[in-house]
Amino acid sequence: MTLSSETIFFIGFSIFVAFVMALDLGAFSKSKSHVVSFKEAGIWSAVWVTLALGFFVFIRQYGYLIHDISNIAHLQEVKERYYESLKLPPNFEVALRAFQNSMAIDYLTGYLTEYSLSIDNIFVFILIFNSFGVNKRYYKKVLVWGILGSVVLRFVFIFVGAALIQEFDWILYIFGAFLIYTGVKILWDNGEEEQIDPAHHPIVKFASKYLNVYKRNVTDHFLVFNHRYKKWYITPLFLVMLVIAGTDVVFAVDSIPAIFSITKDPYIVFFSNVFAIMGLRSMFFFLASIMGLFRFLKYGLGVLLSFIGVKMLLHHQLMALGFTNVHSLIVIVGILAVSVGASVLFPVKKQAD
Repeated sequence: MTLSSETIFFIGFSIFVAFVMALDLGAFSKSKSHVVSFKEAGIWSAVWVTLALGFFVFIRQYGYLIHDISNIAHLQEVKERYYESLKLPPNFEVALRAFQNSMAIDYLTGYLTEYSLSIDNIFVFILIFNSFGVNKRYYKKVLVWGILGSVVLRFVFIFVGAALIQEFDWILYIFGAFLIYTGVKILWDNGEEEQIDPAHHPIVKFASKYLNVYKRNVTDHFLVFNHRYKKWYITPLFLVMLVIAGTDVVFAVDSIPAIFSITKDPYIVFFSNVFAIMGLRSMFFFLASIMGLFRFLKYGLGVLLSFIGVKMLLHHQLMALGFTNVHSLIVIVGILAVSVGASVLFPVKKQAD
């Protein structure tokens, strides 16, 4: 069986990400789990952002490798499938450069959108760790493996979603309406922090019903073998990892439709998703202690989702007006800049004693 160019590129990309993730996790060192310092988190955040931006440059120069485009006929075929609004000149070399530039902009816009929406995950991850009483030195391991599990599930969602959109393009209107609803809901949120009851969490109840659960934590282990009963048991730390993965998948219900408003190319959607959520782990430690400073960021994300939803509903009208993903990128950066800037200019006032 001959593998397609997309499959070969995808396998190579996955191996590269797995290798960097192993370095991040410390798989090649003898050091045990530890509390991640602000400096370490900052370094790895910079590493993942640099890799993401490096991939943007790669797409601009060698994006044709993803779909193995070698002639104008194949370029037109891929363009009609995923980039229907893109206008290409007849000259192959010029058209290919325009196509790769469009791919790169779509990737960068999708990455920025996903990375921004992932910030909301941090609030919930902090709540999960606090509710389950997880020791801080295990945060890194739980987040890496939890997010890795969510990558696999997102892969399924993205390619199933892409297939459905190709077959039923009206699904985009449903996605758009859902994103507007979610955005407005965030804007009207009263800001009260939700509580998590570990014993009654749906994932915990499901796992406890069908899996053998050890009643106490075993240092740095997800699984433990009970020699007395000759059985493998999952530890409470494994349950937390499942909750993290499941929570990220719930957030994907918002973010994946949002990126499909930017591009229908499932590979660009997946690549932007992977770089964003793999960087989420480092960003968690980098921003967790200062998240309270960005009081308006949550509302900025609400406006962002609403904007993307409107863009999906008015796609054809905006395209006729010449509204491109470059304009979307400018709007997204503007929304984030305003929300962060407002948070800095109008911080929460400290209550007098």
